[in-house]
Amino acid sequence: MALLDSIKKMGQDASTMLANEVTKFKNKDFLNAVIAGCALVASSDGTISADEKRKMLGYINNSDELKAFDQADVIDSFNKVALKFDFDYEIGKAEALKTIAKIKSNTDAGKLMVRVCCAIGIADGDFDASEKKMVIAICHELGLNEVEFGLN
Repeated sequence: MALLDSIKKMGQDASTMLANEVTKFKNKDFLNAVIAGCALVASSDGTISADEKRKMLGYINNSDELKAFDQADVIDSFNKVALKFDFDYEIGKAEALKTIAKIKSNTDAGKLMVRVCCAIGIADGDFDASEKKMVIAICHELGLNEVEFGLN
């Protein structure tokens, strides 16, 4: 019986691993949009705080759609986006908005991403004007009305 239980467990493990890979594939654009949006908002006031980074990672780790992604890969992706801002802020911003635009056809995903970006904006205790302005730009990129998020 132990052999049968062992084979059954291996099958379940393989099934779980496959489900995680499918989840990653289906949600890669959403993950990249969340990372790009969070990096845009976090950097818009001139500095990316540790609180803002922790808030983003906390969301990803708690999201059913995104928790299958490796935390080290998420951090690496965030750092790559942030590095583009350091090189040339306007080019980095344009690249991040292009990444965000990939989810434009999924209104629900776009709204969720904007809510996450708002949470990043207030993560350091002050959702300042530059952060709000960036979230409004993200809304426009996604064809969403910023009033829906209290950003008017």
